[in-house]
Amino acid sequence: MAGGLAALLDDIAAIARATASSVDDIAAAAGRASTKAVGVVVDDAAVTPQYMQGFTPARELPVIWRIAKGSLLNKAIILPVILLLSQFLPWALTPLLMCGGLYLSYEGAEKIWEAVSGHSKSQEAPAVVKGADHENTMVKSAITTDFILSAEIMVISLNELTDLGFWLRAGALVIVAIAITALVYGVVAGIVKMDDVGLKLSTRENTRKLGQGLVKAMPIVLKVLGVVGTAAMLWVGGHILLVGMDDLGFHPIYDFVHHLEVAAAGAAGGFVGWLVNTFFSAVLGLVVGAIAVVVMHLLPFGKKHDDVEHPKAADVPVEPSSGVPGRPSPTLAAPVSGSSKPDPLRPEPSASEAGARTVVADEQAAAEPIVSEIADDLRDDRH
Repeated sequence: MAGGLAALLDDIAAIARATASSVDDIAAAAGRASTKAVGVVVDDAAVTPQYMQGFTPARELPVIWRIAKGSLLNKAIILPVILLLSQFLPWALTPLLMCGGLYLSYEGAEKIWEAVSGHSKSQEAPAVVKGADHENTMVKSAITTDFILSAEIMVISLNELTDLGFWLRAGALVIVAIAITALVYGVVAGIVKMDDVGLKLSTRENTRKLGQGLVKAMPIVLKVLGVVGTAAMLWVGGHILLVGMDDLGFHPIYDFVHHLEVAAAGAAGGFVGWLVNTFFSAVLGLVVGAIAVVVMHLLPFGKKHDDVEHPKAADVPVEPSSGVPGRPSPTLAAPVSGSSKPDPLRPEPSASEAGARTVVADEQAAAEPIVSEIADDLRDDRH
């Protein structure tokens, strides 16, 4: 009896050691895989903030949370698909990734076209003025872009785990998916809310200068992130297409870029070689994306006009400015002066909505002197 119990305890200890070893293997594999995907993670963090412009402060974190949940759902869809494909149809991964690269290239080229042609969506009404439908559209666009970036992150991570068994690969990829989503959208939330932190710091005497500096810096940071995000779409999309063409047997373009990359790395270091590869990937993404823009916008079957879907700001009643560049007012538009009749198209707010509006109004009133002071400083800086 005692011998049987001792044997059972030995078996339990062996299972525990094997489990601990597997957990360690999964954690180590996840770390190795996520390191390889860090470049695309940076791109993801740079791309997402451009979808957050135009929302009131009260809607920013809920919108980020919606996008983050969509990102997790994306990865939950992608993981089993790429695991099964890698197991049974590994050749299908490259064409699927290239479709995503084409989409990213199109998105990046379209943003450049909008900026050059003067039809930029930044000239449209803020999302809060357009209402919930436009918020849903922005969230959907962000989640769609995230799907492509998540797919590349997962495939890059998977390629680093080919020496592991199926279940170890699956466990490592789950850890990578959760960790990367938390990292990306944690960074995005910090970036988007930085001006609110600045306003809060501006109310305290010992941190006022720091707070004012943050508020002044945020419009510049968001503009830079918009440019970097567009460039990231082009170079990630172009790189997917570049590598994909080589994997499918069309080698000339990849060989040309790789030759220049190796020469630059040998002459000036690995970082310069990476810059060369990134530049030519972005050029390829821009060329392919421009062709896609022509197809989608200028040919008869493309989407020629977006005016109906995207009304300009001049055509929509705009709320009073909050005083912070790039931010609409957090309060709702007031009724027209002199009109005491209720608007039949505007339902009466519930008690919770009325309370929330009161809190927002109080916060805006408290911040108004600080915002005015910052605006005066900005005007002085311009002169």
